[in-house]
Amino acid sequence: MHKNTLSRRTFLGRGATLASAFMIAPRHVLGGPNQIPPSEKLNVAGIGCGGQAMDDLGQLSYEANIVALADVDWERGKNAFRRWPDAAKYKDFRVMLEKEAKRIDAVLVATPDHTHAVAAMAAMQLGKHVYVEKPVAHEIAEVRALMQAAKQYRVVTQMGNQGHSFPGTYETEAWVKQNAIGVIREIHCWTNRPSWPQGLTRPTDSPPVPETLDWDLWLGTAPKRPYNPCYLPHNWRGWWDFGTGALGDMGCHILDSAFNALQLGAPARVSATSQGNTAESGPTGSVVTYEFPEANGRPALKLTWYDGTNRPPIPDVLAKDRHLEQGASGSYFVGEKGHLIQGTYGNAPRKYVDGQIEKGDQATDDDLEENTSHHVNWLRACKTGKAARSDFSYAGPLTELVLLGNIAIRTGQPIEWDAANMRITNVPEANAYLKREYREGWKL
Repeated sequence: MHKNTLSRRTFLGRGATLASAFMIAPRHVLGGPNQIPPSEKLNVAGIGCGGQAMDDLGQLSYEANIVALADVDWERGKNAFRRWPDAAKYKDFRVMLEKEAKRIDAVLVATPDHTHAVAAMAAMQLGKHVYVEKPVAHEIAEVRALMQAAKQYRVVTQMGNQGHSFPGTYETEAWVKQNAIGVIREIHCWTNRPSWPQGLTRPTDSPPVPETLDWDLWLGTAPKRPYNPCYLPHNWRGWWDFGTGALGDMGCHILDSAFNALQLGAPARVSATSQGNTAESGPTGSVVTYEFPEANGRPALKLTWYDGTNRPPIPDVLAKDRHLEQGASGSYFVGEKGHLIQGTYGNAPRKYVDGQIEKGDQATDDDLEENTSHHVNWLRACKTGKAARSDFSYAGPLTELVLLGNIAIRTGQPIEWDAANMRITNVPEANAYLKREYREGWKL
């Protein structure tokens, strides 16, 4: 192979398309210890620049060039603009993708939930790899469309549930495979979210739109409504048109380890009770029960989610565990021989068997791929064509699990789920929550 005949774009390629043709040189060969020359880095664009996006961009910038940024509010994006002053700046991500397509290799999507799908789809249709903050999408129909697009366009995808790359996730999986606490039939997961207002009705006042904000672009696919500061910059999570509530915010983190270790797949039935839920806004608290059929050699089991002030029952053996005493969120598994408990991101798992506590230390270097971060895992997968750890084939079904819980909350009725046909079989009207009508001018 004559390396000097290859352009940077040819060398990096488009994910799996060139994975078998070229090898990426080891990191120590490229630019000295802990450095990669800019010419060998992926060019990444960011859609959304404030809040979580700043952390994502910062993590990505260790092994990527940040070349373009789009945010509908330039006041919100100003810190990113200052940190990466050479990046091209846009308000409309569609314009950015059109104008910068030739020099972008991959795209970060870190917008409010209701814009995830259209932004990710637009990038994938141009052959760009995508990293999408959790949850992957706002509705299940969008999730299915993104999963299909990832296959069609042969791009590398990753959802931003970073705990999936933490050692604890692999340690828990190893313990489950070893049958360390016996057969598991019960899981409990909890969070203290929402930490933003929920249980709301729509405001009636319409103050002026800030000069730095393009409100119409921020609304994106959502129905038109007057601007109000109660939606921005963080509180959109509590409004059904824009966010997916406490379950949507934290479920892809807290449910991940159980979903992974037990290969849960799709539930057959989901039921919920909630406090304060309105037509416009998520509940102030909820309890959601997922019932999973027997599958993959494991028995049927129940997983229960608690948010707001709701909390799971506390087994005596776990009463003084710090995840319950101090942790705002976490999960525990109930097995025939004992319990397994962990933190928000599957971190610091511990098992209790016969009154004895044991900390997790099961993961190997092969499991952790040299302990690379979630962001770096995605960047390197983009170069090699390997699947990223939480690609859409995994993250899509996990997101569906979360979104099904919200449908049960919104309908107030137990729902029976036919995953193969993407259909709720017992409450026909609930199927309206699987796919929403986009505002004119927007399409997936």
